[in-house]
Amino acid sequence: MSDLHLAFISIARPTFDIEFAKEKTDAARANLLGAGMDLSGPEGLVMDTAQVKDCIQELRGSPLDLLVIFQATFADSSMVKTIAKELDTPLLLWAVPEPHTGGRLRLNSFCGINLAGQALTRAGFWYEYVYANPDDPSVVDTIETLARAGHVRRLLRGARVGRIGENPQGFETCLYDPKRLKKIFGVEIVQYRLQEDIFHDLQNIKPSQTQAVRDTLARVVSNLDEMNPEATQKSLSTYLTLQHIAKRDQLNGFAVRCWPEFFTDVGCAACGAMSMLTDEMTPCSCEADVNGTVTLLMLQWLSHQPAFLTDMVSVDQARDALVLWHCGLAPLSMADPEKEKRVTIHSNRELPLLMEFPLKPGRVTVARISEATGDYRLVVGSGEMIRAPQSFSGTSGLLHFDKPADQIIETILHEGLEHHISITYGNYLPELCALANMFDIPILHLT
Repeated sequence: MSDLHLAFISIARPTFDIEFAKEKTDAARANLLGAGMDLSGPEGLVMDTAQVKDCIQELRGSPLDLLVIFQATFADSSMVKTIAKELDTPLLLWAVPEPHTGGRLRLNSFCGINLAGQALTRAGFWYEYVYANPDDPSVVDTIETLARAGHVRRLLRGARVGRIGENPQGFETCLYDPKRLKKIFGVEIVQYRLQEDIFHDLQNIKPSQTQAVRDTLARVVSNLDEMNPEATQKSLSTYLTLQHIAKRDQLNGFAVRCWPEFFTDVGCAACGAMSMLTDEMTPCSCEADVNGTVTLLMLQWLSHQPAFLTDMVSVDQARDALVLWHCGLAPLSMADPEKEKRVTIHSNRELPLLMEFPLKPGRVTVARISEATGDYRLVVGSGEMIRAPQSFSGTSGLLHFDKPADQIIETILHEGLEHHISITYGNYLPELCALANMFDIPILHLT
């Protein structure tokens, strides 16, 4: 939780049982603090407009991933609505049960979040809720999931992606709408020209400048010396050029038109360069797939490890699995540790530099920001990467989804989904679903 920023505000009305409300508030804060959460916001009860304004002033400008509003007693919706309007932060409304004593209704907490939820819905604000005791451990799980999703939301709203060139003709799957992407996700796209902005710079890089990169790579892969040195040097120059641009222009990732110009005009493959950048948490998609890169950012910020954009190219009927493959784009950190990590040439263009290895076994999460219907959807799924020999040259893996492979194919083709999906290791489906809800976009479940 160290990278997550949460705020906690407990609201109440003085006409209810304030001592009981304070007891519940203290228990709730203790539960969250005991789970390692770092909480901003007042420790006491907030009961009027002036106190709400003080809270907003204290929290405004803070990098908040989630704001927990603890309904210590009933209150009308005014305070919650004011907070929602002034702080651009995902909200969790927390109501607590109270004993059915046959006597006074001491808190009336649930009715409070009922009013708040209706007001937020009418005003177009997203929120989630829990109805649980202050010490309920399930609340911690819910808050952690929402905070991780809110963290990605916050990072996306300041993200910048470099688009290198245009998507290839006939690749409608890589089309995107920069204005809608900015409006909904907050991501800014920076356009670069292949010849003037990229090729000119990379062709001026000398072998002496790439030597350190080459030496580092040679310690990881087994056969770098087998590659054509001139073409390899150009691939490494591509890596240095994109690395420099990312740092200079404060970019979080790239969507690269990787063919045919890198082959025809430069004389190398861009795949190896993009693999190395992705391993450094500057994710790259091929074929200028902007939505693919934004999906990669979502996954890597959730998993705190690289994500990989890939095609699904074949079915292994015997293992009920789909073959994931791309030329040589996968990050080396995803290589099966029991197999040799190699480099190779492009299977069609016969130029380096591509990475070559099978993907390591383990649990993976699959995702894709899709515009197949003309509106955004978040496609999500999960499965197990199976240890297997390479299905094809380059980087490939065998993914056994949590549904039969034939059903996955049927969904992809009948829904007209894009040919690229993205994966990262681990299970992040709850966070992705929460994130889609925060952006108010539908979810399509592959599994």
